[in-house]
Amino acid sequence: MSVFRIYVEKKEGFAVEAQKALQNIKDTFRIPLKGLRLLNRYDVEGIDEQTFESAAKTIFSEPAVDVTFPSLPKADRILAVEYLPGQFDQRADSCEQCIQIMTQKERPKVKNARIYLLEGDITDEEFARIKHHLINPVEAREASLETVDTLNTEYDVPPDVAVLEGFIQKDKAALSDMIASYGLAMDLDDILFCQQYFKNDEKRDPTLTELRMIDTYWSDHCRHTTFSTIIDHVSIDDPSIQKSFEQYLSEKGKIGSKKPMTLMDIATIGPKALKNAGLLTELDESEEINACSVKVKVDVDGSDEDWLLMFKNETHNHPTEIEPFGGAATCLGGAIRDPLSGRSYVYQAMRVTGAADPTRPVEETLEGKLPQKKIVTTAAHGYSSYGNQIGLATGEVTEIYHPNYVAKRLEIGAVIGAAPAQNVVRFVPDPQPLGYII
Repeated sequence: MSVFRIYVEKKEGFAVEAQKALQNIKDTFRIPLKGLRLLNRYDVEGIDEQTFESAAKTIFSEPAVDVTFPSLPKADRILAVEYLPGQFDQRADSCEQCIQIMTQKERPKVKNARIYLLEGDITDEEFARIKHHLINPVEAREASLETVDTLNTEYDVPPDVAVLEGFIQKDKAALSDMIASYGLAMDLDDILFCQQYFKNDEKRDPTLTELRMIDTYWSDHCRHTTFSTIIDHVSIDDPSIQKSFEQYLSEKGKIGSKKPMTLMDIATIGPKALKNAGLLTELDESEEINACSVKVKVDVDGSDEDWLLMFKNETHNHPTEIEPFGGAATCLGGAIRDPLSGRSYVYQAMRVTGAADPTRPVEETLEGKLPQKKIVTTAAHGYSSYGNQIGLATGEVTEIYHPNYVAKRLEIGAVIGAAPAQNVVRFVPDPQPLGYII
């Protein structure tokens, strides 16, 4: 079957996103841009022409607010942007699902690209700055304007995985260079730990895949290394903070905790101390330690019912810093996931973020980082997008501005949920008998 292509643009009065993009570029770069149009390009394969014509005005566009084009309109400058391979494209995925529902046949293949039509006397240097601003290389790339014969992508089968020859013998300087060249999330101490493991336990050099897998699971996203880093030395000037720290040490001794001192341990010592003193009787305990459930009584039609009140928060500092929309969206999504998977209804959400000054000129952006304005605005869009799609109200939004957040963004999403206690049933998996095959 052929690959069909269609361009979709919002009608005047509805092109809010294009207007915002135009104003944002003007404010950020002071570029004499006269106009900006934003189109969505859809390529679809796996359907016939009749189905495409029907989908063009029912799925790819809304006739009341959209205009469609069979070919790309002309402009002074044209920029096409698409997601990187492997990135989830919600527009394309939704179109595929809707077409499959409409035809009741196999799911077609759809690809989407965003087309920016720029009007004005823009120099090559200015156009390059606009590209850099609109394309986040972590998630997207510039797309071709050419037509395609198929949407199926052929990938070369990779050769044997590269072995990092001499890894276990490298000195600190060489390991630091490796961190920089591969863009690893781990720091020097982390990679030194890995080196000792492969040297003493495996007695071999690791493959590049092994090191990247460790780096992924060692990241601040997956392992929360900031919260779990062992604190060896503490120096406090503020007397009130010193008093709180001494109370932490005292409670830690009372409960006999052998865990090392970390930010996570300091943050969780309170409920541990209350439980040790027999004062935390309403806590609902299980083998799962990823969220908090509290036993409460709820008045239902004049009688008390046992319910579980559930709290869950998710931190997505680093993901949001490098991919603002997806990082903030899945921050709230991760918080929603746990109570929802426990068969509870999620009622309210909260967002707390920390950013540097988003009004500073883009030229002051730290090397290798996105501008604060882009992070702040795109993250807000990502968070609200996820919450709005499932109808979750956010009752509290606080953004804290401080110069130190230039180096490390803060992104927290939290929710509260509840479920009747009788609806929550817990089982522990039995060990699978040897020789049993599922």
